[in-house]
Amino acid sequence: MASTERPSWAPDAIDLERPNAARIYDYLLGGAANFAQDRAFAEQLLTMMPEARSAARLNRAFLRRAVRFCVGAGIRQFLDVGSGIPTAGNVHEIAQRMDPSCRVLYVDTEPVAVKHSELMLRDNDRAAAIRADLVDPDSILNSDLARRLLDFDEPMALLLVSMLHFVPDEAGPFEAVARYVSAMASGSYLVLSHGIEIARERADQVGKLYEQSPTRGVGRRFEDVERFFTGLELIEPGLVWTPQWRPESPEDVGDHPESAVIVAGVARKP
Repeated sequence: MASTERPSWAPDAIDLERPNAARIYDYLLGGAANFAQDRAFAEQLLTMMPEARSAARLNRAFLRRAVRFCVGAGIRQFLDVGSGIPTAGNVHEIAQRMDPSCRVLYVDTEPVAVKHSELMLRDNDRAAAIRADLVDPDSILNSDLARRLLDFDEPMALLLVSMLHFVPDEAGPFEAVARYVSAMASGSYLVLSHGIEIARERADQVGKLYEQSPTRGVGRRFEDVERFFTGLELIEPGLVWTPQWRPESPEDVGDHPESAVIVAGVARKP
């Protein structure tokens, strides 16, 4: 598809000429909801970071395991902020397969992600999607869909998976996460994954590449990511590389889990 051709599912508001993080991630996962500029960007990224595709897939596998853990722990409602474009193994599919009563609210700023989610969920009265920004928690927490799907007096899971590294400190990500956590009942869970700073030379190259995109990456250290869990109880094995979080088999971890470049953790609100 030429970058100037707009498919029927693409909202008029989106700029087809600028790559977007959600659509790049979709391409890395093997999805089809992306455009020529997203694919070109992703291929450039892969020349700088050959592990980017496997990192995306390992991150997605962590999400699946974390959702199953939460359902097993009694959680029946999920708020997935920065949910991205639907692909195989979405949160509602995983959770509702274990218990059909599970409810999911997806949130993203990317119009393609929201449009695809709406289409997928049109016959599912226990899941919905809205377009909103992570750093405006009240617009999400007070939305009509949140009131319909979520009971803030009962435990829930807040999912912030591989998206906070696109939110610079000046936008207030730590304050936003704290606001979500404050709204959740005791016994709720925070499920979070976040890219870790890479070597300076590669970071500079990737940073210049992301200047093409409105969603630029932010390098944070391990201890910076730990701050998002302030006041919460990290579940074993703590904050680790994505394949190390409760792997289904030792082979899933591999000899170099750090090549995942993303750390992940799940924490419980006391």
